[in-house]
Amino acid sequence: MRLASARKAAGYTQEGLAEALRVDRSAVFRWEAGKSEPLPYQQPKLARLLGISTRQLDELLHGATEVPADTRQPHDRVAHALQHPGSVDLTTAAQLRQDVHGLDERYDRAPSTSLLAETGQCLGQIGFLRTHVTANRVRRELFAVEAECATLMGQLVWDASQRRDHSTARGYFDQAIHAAKQLNDPAAEGLALLRKSFVALYGDKDAEAGLSLTRQTAATTKTTSHVLTGLAVLHAAEAHAMLGQQAECEQALEAAEHHFGRISEVDAAFELYSPTQHGRLAGSCYLFLNKAKQAQPILEATARELRDRSKSQAIVLGNLSLAHLRQGELDGAATVLHQAVDVVEQTWGGGGLNIVFGACRELQPWRNEVVVQDVYDRVMALMAAT
Repeated sequence: MRLASARKAAGYTQEGLAEALRVDRSAVFRWEAGKSEPLPYQQPKLARLLGISTRQLDELLHGATEVPADTRQPHDRVAHALQHPGSVDLTTAAQLRQDVHGLDERYDRAPSTSLLAETGQCLGQIGFLRTHVTANRVRRELFAVEAECATLMGQLVWDASQRRDHSTARGYFDQAIHAAKQLNDPAAEGLALLRKSFVALYGDKDAEAGLSLTRQTAATTKTTSHVLTGLAVLHAAEAHAMLGQQAECEQALEAAEHHFGRISEVDAAFELYSPTQHGRLAGSCYLFLNKAKQAQPILEATARELRDRSKSQAIVLGNLSLAHLRQGELDGAATVLHQAVDVVEQTWGGGGLNIVFGACRELQPWRNEVVVQDVYDRVMALMAAT
């Protein structure tokens, strides 16, 4: 009952909490009835959703009668450690990790510029405190948080720059890779490598370099995470598509699907997986292969699943507009492009912006058409805002 009270106080139904945690509703029911407990890897996210610390969650699960309202201050311990660096301990590291997770969860639906300052401050705090740690276990925890935070910071910088600032983003990804190697953590290293491959693929437009990095990622994570390995192979498929290698691309798409089919809830990167990822990348692959007719139904199905006003949704809609346009379907292209702009206006994702601008360039032969002029008016307003 204590856990149920905390859930209700946080505004969740059992179904809503289960969906946020990607578990079955029956699992939440069993937790609240005291018949089972969340798995260890689920507990930090559950605590964040309930707005409490992991210690308070432990008290809910194991006997505390209530969560004291005056203890919901996640930054007290960090603030004290910054004033007294010698006091940094595992609790401080856990609070920093919780802060980073909260920022990461906001990434896909919030403008990256709105998260930059807070994430940069958090990364600076982690680095400062790590230099004052004497206990090896605490140092390892801070390296783990640093790897997560630096990976997020690299993504934010690149996204906020509309995928133009490649060198700064790479610097943060390299920092994350270095931190992960101190821990011998292939999952954290693989995630940073994967993000670095995005800069090569979509920033430098260097498919060969991107392919090399995605292969390095898959090799790093192959015994650790089917999620990360599958994502690496999926982006390798897109690199093959960029190179015009259809057979290799389709083999990689099939291999990625195989990895995704083997994901379990104990996967080290379980939270990074989404069922729409394969369709989003497969549709993009067929666009690169100049097969818009094959891309369209894949992107349409993916767009129907993605109704969350996320940066990923903007990318799918932008690609779907290109699929329509390349088949000569001007009205369909304009309609979907308006939908993409709707999402971009909320998220300001660099990937969505770039695809929208690219679609407008392809619309130039029809710039005197009324439907195209309407799109241009909105996109010009976007350009002025950026």
